[in-house]
Amino acid sequence: MSAAEEILDIVDEQDRVVDRVPRGRAYAEGLRHRCVFIEARDAEGRIFVHRRTPTKLVFPSLYDMFVGGVVGAGESYDDAALREAEEELGVTGLPRPSFLFKFLYDDGAGRSWWSAVYEVRCELPVRPQAEEVAWHDFLPEAEVERLLPRWEWVPDGLAAHDRLREFRSAR
Repeated sequence: MSAAEEILDIVDEQDRVVDRVPRGRAYAEGLRHRCVFIEARDAEGRIFVHRRTPTKLVFPSLYDMFVGGVVGAGESYDDAALREAEEELGVTGLPRPSFLFKFLYDDGAGRSWWSAVYEVRCELPVRPQAEEVAWHDFLPEAEVERLLPRWEWVPDGLAAHDRLREFRSAR
């Protein structure tokens, strides 16, 4: 099954399921669905950063400081976070990512999804999926902050990053 054929839960403003449709249709019609964002850090605390491949359905070739993706129909956020982190990092046996918070991403131009943000420590050697990740590295947090205005980042990842920074400063 292609990514566009994957079935997603379509949700309302309160994150309640109202329909199920193929991913391609959800994207084409701007239907609200669910996504997970996982900040992966290595043993030294560096953040996994990558550039998406040009074949991605959403935000091709842009940089991201999260791994993640859509939550499949009937799948929990927690299960999707573990599945997506292992898939994109190319590892098995990753600890279950820790849930931090959830927010509604809406770019005002027809892209809207409930976004659950997680964190995980990855001390395994990574082998990212070639069809998902064009380039990757673990970067110190200060380097990520330095690169924010210089690189073109996925907008939903930037929104999650800003909220994560606020979340951590409030703790």
